Amino acid sequence: MKKSLPTLLAAASATLILAACDGGGSGGLASNAPPPASQTPNILFVIMDDVGIDQMASFGYGGLTAPTLPNMDAVAKAGVRFRNTWSMPECSPGRAAFFVGRYPIRTNIYQAIGPADLANSQLSPYDMTAPKMLKEANYESAMFGKFHLAGPEHNQAENATPSVLGWDYFYGWIGGLPGSIDTQAGDDGNALKTYQCGFVPGNGGVAGPGIGVGDVNAGACRYADNSCSMIRRTDLRQDPAGLQCLDSGGIFVPGQTCAAAAPASLQFDRQNGYYVSPLVIIDGGTVEEVPLTDPRARGYRTRIETDAAINWIKSRPASRPWMATVSYSAPHTPWQQPPGELLAGGLSVTGNLSCTDTGPGRIIQNEMTEAMDTEFGRLLVETGLARRAADGSLLYDPKASNTVIVIVGDNGTLGSAVKTPFQTDRAKGTAYQTGVWDPLIIAGPQVAQPDRDVEHMVNTVDLFQFFGEVAGIDAHQAVPRTIDSVGILPYLKDPGQGSLRTINFTIGGYNTQANGGRNGPCVISGSCTQIPISKSVCEDNQGAWWGSGYDDPSVVDNGGTGYLSCAAVNEALDGAGEPMITILPEISAAIRNDKYKLVENTVQTYIPGTGIVDPVVTKEFYAVDQAVPTPKLDNDDVILWKSGDPDLPAGEAKAALDALNTKFNEMMASNPPCPGDGNWDGVVDSRDTADWARINKDWGLSSVYDFVFAGPPADDTKRDGITDGADQAVIDANMNVTCDRSHGLY
Repeated sequence: MKKSLPTLLAAASATLILAACDGGGSGGLASNAPPPASQTPNILFVIMDDVGIDQMASFGYGGLTAPTLPNMDAVAKAGVRFRNTWSMPECSPGRAAFFVGRYPIRTNIYQAIGPADLANSQLSPYDMTAPKMLKEANYESAMFGKFHLAGPEHNQAENATPSVLGWDYFYGWIGGLPGSIDTQAGDDGNALKTYQCGFVPGNGGVAGPGIGVGDVNAGACRYADNSCSMIRRTDLRQDPAGLQCLDSGGIFVPGQTCAAAAPASLQFDRQNGYYVSPLVIIDGGTVEEVPLTDPRARGYRTRIETDAAINWIKSRPASRPWMATVSYSAPHTPWQQPPGELLAGGLSVTGNLSCTDTGPGRIIQNEMTEAMDTEFGRLLVETGLARRAADGSLLYDPKASNTVIVIVGDNGTLGSAVKTPFQTDRAKGTAYQTGVWDPLIIAGPQVAQPDRDVEHMVNTVDLFQFFGEVAGIDAHQAVPRTIDSVGILPYLKDPGQGSLRTINFTIGGYNTQANGGRNGPCVISGSCTQIPISKSVCEDNQGAWWGSGYDDPSVVDNGGTGYLSCAAVNEALDGAGEPMITILPEISAAIRNDKYKLVENTVQTYIPGTGIVDPVVTKEFYAVDQAVPTPKLDNDDVILWKSGDPDLPAGEAKAALDALNTKFNEMMASNPPCPGDGNWDGVVDSRDTADWARINKDWGLSSVYDFVFAGPPADDTKRDGITDGADQAVIDANMNVTCDRSHGLY
């Protein structure tokens, strides 16, 4: 289905860009004018999902089972490895940091955006994103793959959010996460849902000369257009026939020939992990929502993302610079086997492994990462940015093209996939090192003395400023509000460049939902978290869901109503005489200098036998480093100090603790509320009134102009997902108020 971008919404987006640069003249262009378009570097920005630094052998880690990534390793060897880079604890705040250069305390995006999160916790249409900024230097911008920055729920733009936020072209998935694995493999005839990996598994053998009933090695591959092809596994080096069919976009009927009638039980409108996804394509003012029955929405997701990027890049005119963001979904859960041809040797060892158990899942996760690397290499070769040697290895010369390549992880690794010696219980979703320490590789013609490491602190918010540096734009001049970025380009040009940061910062928490709602509780490996955005996502991460629809009366029976929080789960367990479980932090933040790190966690805690739930805030102080192969991490056994400990550190450590605590408090107070300033221009004025009126008339639901829960009773600490008269009253009450927000702290 194709839709036109609503005229008023498109006009509003255009106005935002003008308003952000209404100083006139050259706007945010640096004092030295950018080079002509033919000389301005292109930018290839590659995002890996849930790949922390613990996964990367090229950074000195990866444990005993690091994924093999020869193509990214080749680029790392030709560029600079930033070995001390922090992102945010989860994907949406991490990705927002890339594209607006601001911490979650300013964007209000604290965790992965889910279908219940209001527009208040999505990238604002009034923010200056990287593609909007790069338009000042005549860049075209496109994104391929996972978006996960805004919408489609609770957003006036719905699936058009990439266009409203500045991208000229988009080919991918707005909500970001792959759907759950279809354990019926598209066939309702499998009522027992026995296909854990979404396809009919093989039996370790090959097809015989004929076809027998139920033969899993040969059968009919049925397609949504009623066509059919025969699939046979004739070689042990081939994928199981069911996976071959799924990868081609079909549904496998084992032991059947195409001459037989297709079963009526086949369902082509059901998502299936990485192989069947609801694709969205945006080109100019047209939004196309591709149905699941369309061949474009069927096939291995990593390959689809790469194909789309190749096609767009190859069609760019040489006269205009471009930025292509290849935002890979892999290797985020659900873990599902990639096609074997994308792996070293063309053979997967996981064709018959479970996709729902942690042990095999770790192997599948490695293969998904390796398949992503294979497709990354193909992307470089087919766009002319690299070529293959006679032995098949990647030959990449950064001086041979005018393109900067940036590769980064969006947050730390999921706990069940973490490599030793990193910590499985302090991983993604926390502000500990394993949760926020990410690989960053940059290569291109600007790099002096390639194949080197930079050990200085970098934050992924700095990438926003770097994109401006590449284009000749001063990001701090281009953006009419605080950004938290510092430069990266000096590190590329000068191997002796000193640190541009005195501190690093990260934070994760919970997003804004209607009337103070939260994601439901999910118990993973004995610990409760409210990070998963739904029951299906909880279960995709090998978790047990305790939220609405909870269905395990063998532990506690509350009739399926479920529980609102992890603390409520513990209250229920305590009341039933069952042992309580560990609750992971709902807010996790950290700040560090070159040597020391301060972590602050907030945990909703149930006090046994009292019915009382209180947030407990603790601070922890560590010494950390980037040593190879065993870095000094923020482990419990090496903690220097913790809240309640009367024995404070001494000397240098005590001075660092005091300084970091002061900086942390300054950071947390640096973005005070400004009720009524929905467009974030620093003042409540007639623009806010006009913007509120337009949204109220054309939409009326969740927006950045939703300031208050109207009640009853009214509550200005909550939002109700409605843009109405109560919100206009907030604007009127604060008219002409100027927001006092401090500069970023570096």
